[in-house]
Amino acid sequence: MTRRTGRRPGKPGTREAILDAARTAFAERGFDAASIRAIAGAAEVDPALVHHYFGSKDQLFLTAMDFPVDPAQLVPKVLAGDRDGAGERMVRIFLGVWDSPSGSAAQALLRSAVSNEWTARLLREFVTTQVLRRVLENLDVDPAELPLRGSLVATQMIGLAMMRHVVRLEPVASADPETLVAAIGPTIQRYLTGPLPG
Repeated sequence: MTRRTGRRPGKPGTREAILDAARTAFAERGFDAASIRAIAGAAEVDPALVHHYFGSKDQLFLTAMDFPVDPAQLVPKVLAGDRDGAGERMVRIFLGVWDSPSGSAAQALLRSAVSNEWTARLLREFVTTQVLRRVLENLDVDPAELPLRGSLVATQMIGLAMMRHVVRLEPVASADPETLVAAIGPTIQRYLTGPLPG
């Protein structure tokens, strides 16, 4: 029996090789343009091994990001209920993740993104493709407005995380989550569904 050449078999180190290749691909090409086949090629494994270890491209991305929760489980909660309450629900769910013990991984990612362009690209792709796009595409807004709306939401949400968990600006750092939901939710709602200037 002859052994196949050119591809690394599944063995210790394969999973990490795939993750390294995935992080590079997602940072350099973005989530949409990075393919499982290209990631497998860079890791010198068969694409079937990528699916074996990670299931889907979404799951590979989440694992590569080391994010504590799967947005696919959170986005439906943002969208559950009336359209006009999406902003408050988004802030509430966001704080629930970032304020929890598992939020420390997200905080570390944010700190790293501030000083590392490669990590910033990964965070940008994560926020854009895994969270904001999924929410906005379900809110029945003009598709041409999605990039601007998503960017505006990101300024508030990432700014909130930065001030609450990295800079620890008071009274935001110790504020009751519902106080922040009431204060920031309407702004997020306006960015999600309200009229845009111009």
